[in-house]
Amino acid sequence: MNLEILISFALATSALAISPGPDNIYVLVQSITNGKSFGLATVCGLITGCIIHTTFLAFGVSAIIKANEHLFTGIKILGAIYLIYLAFKVYKSDSIINLNDNSPQKKSLKGLFIQGFFMNVLNPKVTMFFLAFFPGFLFSDTMSTVIQFYILGGIFMLVSFIIFAAIALLAGQIKSYTLSHKNSGVIFKWLQIVVFVGIAIFILL
Repeated sequence: MNLEILISFALATSALAISPGPDNIYVLVQSITNGKSFGLATVCGLITGCIIHTTFLAFGVSAIIKANEHLFTGIKILGAIYLIYLAFKVYKSDSIINLNDNSPQKKSLKGLFIQGFFMNVLNPKVTMFFLAFFPGFLFSDTMSTVIQFYILGGIFMLVSFIIFAAIALLAGQIKSYTLSHKNSGVIFKWLQIVVFVGIAIFILL
């Protein structure tokens, strides 16, 4: 077991979770408009949805590895290309962080949990990201790949939950900081670019 790879995976996940994206911005908006407990309910829904993607990845990619090692290498190369594509999309996007909510009406905790869950499960971009991100961080030559993918999924969910929960609890302060520091969007934008490109290079090497 290579602990350095697991640590690298946790650090990359942390950087991705901190960088503003659709999920953590949604958590932030729900916390600001409805309250911290509603933001946490959203977080729980989003993170629970990751179990589904991890399961599809674990059994699907593991079967590919058993069938054809060269095909698995191709998947990793395509994953690296996809991550570089994501970096390019971030580069071309606006660096302004939008915290406006078009539907500020209060929802139930259960409703936000369910909404967060289906937002994650039904988003094909999450499946694509998991497929691009996880295979490059397999950390053992002896352990079952299914178990390895579940361990990576568990780390991903734990790290993301901690950071997303912190965003929900510190929503007011984060909003104040973002609005008062006009360059914060640019900093977060380039953080995402560096992380995506860095992961792509790690997978290729």
